[in-house]
Amino acid sequence: MHRSLTLALAAALLLSPSASIQRSAGPEDHPRIALLQQPFSPTGVSAGPRTMANGGIQQILTGLGATVRVAEARLTAEEDTEYGAWKRLGMALGHFADLVATSERDGYFPVGLLATCPSMPGMVAGLQHSGPTSEPIRIGMFWLDAHPDFNTPETTRSGSLGGMPVAVATGRALQRLRLDARLDPPLPDRYIVMGGVRLTDPLEQQLLDDSAIEQVSVDDLRNMTPAVFAQLDRLNRITDKIYVHIDMDVLDPREVMGHQNKVPDGPSSEQLAALFERIFTRYPKASAIGFATIPATDEGGLSIAALNRMIAGAVRGLKARDAR
Repeated sequence: MHRSLTLALAAALLLSPSASIQRSAGPEDHPRIALLQQPFSPTGVSAGPRTMANGGIQQILTGLGATVRVAEARLTAEEDTEYGAWKRLGMALGHFADLVATSERDGYFPVGLLATCPSMPGMVAGLQHSGPTSEPIRIGMFWLDAHPDFNTPETTRSGSLGGMPVAVATGRALQRLRLDARLDPPLPDRYIVMGGVRLTDPLEQQLLDDSAIEQVSVDDLRNMTPAVFAQLDRLNRITDKIYVHIDMDVLDPREVMGHQNKVPDGPSSEQLAALFERIFTRYPKASAIGFATIPATDEGGLSIAALNRMIAGAVRGLKARDAR
C-alpha cells in the first residue's frame, strides 16, 4: 500500500502542471534533462532548489538544444504532519529517489537541485534502483566538497546532520534515515572518491583515515590531472553508474560569499565546468550530477552564475558523448 502510494506520488509529481514537463522529440545529441528539486533539509524546507531551478538554467539548457523537465519532491499530507525535520527529510528522500529513478528510466539526465548535502542519499538511491531489474545496481560517487561530511553522531562537534551524509550513505550512522531514503545496500567505501576536501574535524579525520575512500586534491581538480581520471577510470570499472555531487562550498569563496561553510582555496566554477565537460564526454557511466546548498544571499548573482556554468559544462559533455 505504502509503495503504491509512493509510486503514485512520483507519477503525480512528474505529470502535474508544476512539473513543467517538456517531452523530447529531437535527435540523440539533443539531451533530455530533468531538473529535480529536493527542498527538505535537516532543519526544515529550503527555497534553494527553486532558486536554482528558476535562476536562468532552464533558458541556458534550452539554448543548448536540451529538452527540460522540472519536478520537486514532496511529502504526502499524512507524512507532512509526522515526526521532526530529520524523519521528514528521510521520507522526502524516498520520494526523491523515485523521481530520480523515473527520470533515468524515461531517458532524462538527472540534475539534482538539493537543499543541502543530506539530500545525497536520495539521489544515490534513485540511481541505485534505476537498473533493468528490481535488483539494486552499483553506484560510484565523485564527491566534491570542502568537507568530507563523514561525521557520525559519535564524532560530530556541531551535532549537525549536514556533516554526516557520506557516513550515512556508507552505513556508518542513522540506518533508519538511509533506509527511508531507500539507499540499500549502503555505498561501499571503494565506490567513493572525494575531491577538494580541505577542512575536517579531528575524529572525522580518523574515520576517513580508516576508510577505503580515495581523494584527489584541489590542484588535481583545477588542472584536471591524471589522478582525477585514474580514480574515475577505477569507478568506471567497478560500478554501473557514476554520480557527481557538488557542495557549492567546494568553490573559491569569492563565488559563494553567502555560504555559511565556505573554505579558502577552492577551485573556480570555470575550472569545474571544464572538468565536468570532460567527465560527461568521456564516461558513459557518468549518469547524474547534483548541486547542494546555494547561498541564501547571492550578491551580484555570482553563485547562481557559477551553478549555471557548471551544469552547462556537464550538459555540453553529454552532447559531445551522444554525438560520438
